[in-house]
Amino acid sequence: MVDPALSRLLDKRFVAVTGKGGTGKTTLTAALALLAAQRGKRVLVCMSQARERMSATLETEFVGSEVKTILGSIDAVNMDPETCLEEYGLMVLKVRALYKAVMDNRVVKGFIRAVPGMDAWSMLGKALFHVKEQENGRNKYDLVLLDAPATGHGVQMLRVPLVIQKIAPPGLLRREAEDGIALMRDPSKCAVVVCTLPEEMPASETEELIATLRDELKLTVGGLFVNQVLSPLFAGKFDQALLASHALSEIPAFEPLATVTRARAIREEVQRNILERFAKLNAPRVYIPALPVERIRRPHAQALAKVLADGGV
Repeated sequence: MVDPALSRLLDKRFVAVTGKGGTGKTTLTAALALLAAQRGKRVLVCMSQARERMSATLETEFVGSEVKTILGSIDAVNMDPETCLEEYGLMVLKVRALYKAVMDNRVVKGFIRAVPGMDAWSMLGKALFHVKEQENGRNKYDLVLLDAPATGHGVQMLRVPLVIQKIAPPGLLRREAEDGIALMRDPSKCAVVVCTLPEEMPASETEELIATLRDELKLTVGGLFVNQVLSPLFAGKFDQALLASHALSEIPAFEPLATVTRARAIREEVQRNILERFAKLNAPRVYIPALPVERIRRPHAQALAKVLADGGV
């Protein structure tokens, strides 16, 4: 049965994708963008000062610090803090002369440098601005996808408007932070999805991450995407598989087969235990099969988009 929260994920205005590094965040973001575009949505993918892999995944032109259309109704930008700070300031202050008068002020510059996480806020603020951006009297983008940093830095980025709300004096910066908090905490408009693997270290990090998102940041966890899930060969027969591998190992010619059997059985048992732990997190889940490819390209991302669609996204 499809979780209703998962089926409505792409109806949000803003979805942030985070998780432990190396779990497939960028690939998942690309697949979500493809799926949303297939459903007629105009999508903006915002990468946060990332090593640019989106263009290789989707087989498009290189994505730089300026918003550009890369594929059909999908736009993308690879944000860097310095460019974002200027762009975000112009977006908020509207007039370049006013922006320069404010941002070139020595006191203002000193304050901005002193604000913890200002670099992260410049990127998150830019992404949130595009959520509200208008074109011809309507939202320019139906969906903004943030390919957020890995867990620790990702949490720092999502937490920074709360920090600004606490330490910034009354004024424009605090109002923008408060508006960002309101949008991010609106479950009808915003969700954070977590990408992980059925392995011990990513699993432990995922459990802590989801607790932080919910309990501290008060954000909606829109989905848990478990990547590289193996189809079980020894489901419910772990002990028998180990016994069989032990018997095989006594025959020299079958020792390599015994080693592979034992390793596969152990990995499946670890995966089974971790998936049971994930089931207790009370988050809508999609299990993504392992892709036996060295490099992810557009056909693989499109195949993943179909997996997500079949999973109810």
